[in-house]
Amino acid sequence: MRLIQFLDPAGSRRVGLVEGDTVRELPEWSTTYALAQAALARGLSLSALIGLSGRGIPHDFDQLLAEQRVLLPFNHPDPAHCSVTGTGLTHLGSAQTRDAMHAKIAGAESTLTDSMRIFRWGVEGGKPADGSPPVQPEWFYKGDGSWLVPPGGPLVRPAFAEDGGEEAEIVGLYLIDVDGTPCRVGYALGNEFSDHVMERKNYLYLAHSKLRTSSFGPELLIGELPASITGNARLLRSGVEVWSGAFHTGEDNMSYRLAGLEHHHFKYAGFRRPGDVHCHFFGTSLLSFAAGVQAQDGDVFEIAAAPFTRPLRNPLRHDSTRTPAVRVL
Repeated sequence: MRLIQFLDPAGSRRVGLVEGDTVRELPEWSTTYALAQAALARGLSLSALIGLSGRGIPHDFDQLLAEQRVLLPFNHPDPAHCSVTGTGLTHLGSAQTRDAMHAKIAGAESTLTDSMRIFRWGVEGGKPADGSPPVQPEWFYKGDGSWLVPPGGPLVRPAFAEDGGEEAEIVGLYLIDVDGTPCRVGYALGNEFSDHVMERKNYLYLAHSKLRTSSFGPELLIGELPASITGNARLLRSGVEVWSGAFHTGEDNMSYRLAGLEHHHFKYAGFRRPGDVHCHFFGTSLLSFAAGVQAQDGDVFEIAAAPFTRPLRNPLRHDSTRTPAVRVL
C-alpha cells in the first residue's frame, strides 16, 4: 500500500492512495500526518484506517508529477518539529564491493581508519544473534523539516560547498505517539545529498558535509520493507544519462537490522517528543562521486527501486548567495 500527498487543482493539500497509474483521494484526510494521528488515536494500523476510509476523486499519477503537484509523502505541519537524520557505513554493497570492503577491514584494528573501524564493528556486531542492541552506527544530523524539498524540487549546493552529490537511500518516517513511543509510519525513496569533496578531506568534516537539503518520495510505502531491494540511480544532464549504477539496500544487504538503527536513534529522550516527526536515512551502497562524477548545475538526480512505482527526481541548483556577516545588536 502506497500513499502520496499532492495539491489538487485549487491548490489544497490532499492525500491519495496509489492504485497503479491512478491516485485516488482519501477525502477525509488532507495530510498523511493527520491520517497517522487519527490511526494512533483510534488504536488502528494505518492500513486498517485506510481500508475504512472513503474513496474520492481519481487523479493521473504521472500528470501530478509532471505538473509538480506532488509533495513530500509525510511531514509535520511545523518544520521545527521534524528532525532529519541518518546513519552511514551500514551497507555491504554488491558482492564485488563487499569483497573489497572485507579485504580492507581484515587487518589489525590499529591499521584501520576510523571509518573502516566503525564499518568493521558493524559487520561484526550489527546483527546480534540474541536480539540485543547492536554496536552503535555512525549517526548524523541533516536539519529540520525546512531543509527538505519535495519530489521534483531542487537540491541546493550552497556557495560555500565543494560538491553536491546524490546518495540513493531508503528513508524511515516516524511519528511520536502521545506517550513518547516512536511509531514507524512507513518508508520512502530518498536522496540524502551530501558534499563528498568536503567529507573526503577529513572525516571530522562529516557533520558539515551532511548539512544540506535532501528529498524523499514521491510515495510512502505502508507496511514492511522488502529484505532485499535493488534499485538504480542515474545522473541526467540535459536529458542525457551521464552516469548510472545499481544500489542494493534492505536488511539482506546491510550490516544492521533496521530495528537496531531505530534503537540507537530513539534511545535519546529528546527524539521522543510527542507529535514530532522523524525522517531517518538508512545509508547507501552507491555514489556517483566514487565513480569520479561531479554533478553540475541543472543536472537531474533520479533514484528508482521497486516496490516504489515512481522514481524520485531532483535537479541540482547552485546558490551563489554569500553568508552574511554576524551583526552586533
